[in-house]
Amino acid sequence: MKSILLIGAGRFGKNIAIKLRELNHQVMAVDHSEDRVQEILPYVTNAQIGDSTSEEFLRSLGVGNFDTCIVAIGDDFQSSLETTSLLKDLGAKMVVSRAATDVQEKFLLRNGADEVVCPEKQMARWTAIRCSADHILDYIEIDGDHAIFEVPIPKSWLGKTIGQVDIRKKFSINILAVKTGRKLDCFITPDLLLTEEKTLMVMGKYKDLQKCFKI
Repeated sequence: MKSILLIGAGRFGKNIAIKLRELNHQVMAVDHSEDRVQEILPYVTNAQIGDSTSEEFLRSLGVGNFDTCIVAIGDDFQSSLETTSLLKDLGAKMVVSRAATDVQEKFLLRNGADEVVCPEKQMARWTAIRCSADHILDYIEIDGDHAIFEVPIPKSWLGKTIGQVDIRKKFSINILAVKTGRKLDCFITPDLLLTEEKTLMVMGKYKDLQKCFKI
């Protein structure tokens, strides 16, 4: 269990809070809007109304006591930048900030952010890749060269075992798990039979994944 300071309780922040609650983390949420604070209260351990660009206010929260501080402000980049900088000045251990553009990402990294997330850009990439290939069921970008895809079993592989297909040797692709419906099996053995109702979670370089699965 980690203690998280979440600054910004808009839609993005609220969804982060919901997931953190599912993962059983302790979350303190902060926003300048009373309405947003009231909306996020059911999903967090505690919440406060306040101005995150105020050094005095942030200091009162004891930011150095949190494992991670997330700046989820999306509608005011100046406030996001000031908040990020203040958090680091006040001893925050880990600051993760939201950016909408590459320029914003650079400014945030230069002003105290340890990591930057770009939800709009990441969702755009996911949508483009997911919708441009009928046989990609899900997609997670790892970095500029690597990704994880969920794909159906190619027809030519049906009835064969993972050992017989041997895509690690042929394509330098790792099979991370096999899904059957909603059940995920991460214990992969060479004699696992590949059948039509299964899908594969595979990881590798984009170029290798594209070649192997004809994406």
